[in-house]
Amino acid sequence: MFQGETAITIDDKGRLAVPTAYRELVARECDNRLVITYNPFESGSLYLYPLSIWERVRDQVNKLPKAKAVNRTMQLKLVGAAAFVELDGNGRITVPPSHRAAVGIEKKAVLLGMGDKFELWSEQAHHAQIRQTISDDDLSDELLDLQL
Repeated sequence: MFQGETAITIDDKGRLAVPTAYRELVARECDNRLVITYNPFESGSLYLYPLSIWERVRDQVNKLPKAKAVNRTMQLKLVGAAAFVELDGNGRITVPPSHRAAVGIEKKAVLLGMGDKFELWSEQAHHAQIRQTISDDDLSDELLDLQL
């Protein structure tokens, strides 16, 4: 559904313009609404889910046993921090100030289409992530089977 990398500018009100290539898709498939929340696996980024995908993720996360600290952390970062954002008439969404501050997004960011969702990265965190390489020790059987 979503793929590609787009450099994004965040305005003084915390708004970003969804790339025009995605606006029609977001309007049609998501009714102009997305859910924004923290990426629990990488610092410096947020997830932006279409509502239908979000509801499935939310329900899976909420079913995790609350007796385990890691499950509560996952629930806190994904469900507890989730906020609805809606495209305005100019195709922009407003990223909540608390979300921007927590991941270090200021003026420049990078929006990545990751299939079923977007990831919104601070420019610095994205550059650091891209500079990392995958070593032989990191390769799982699944990665070895890929025909890249």
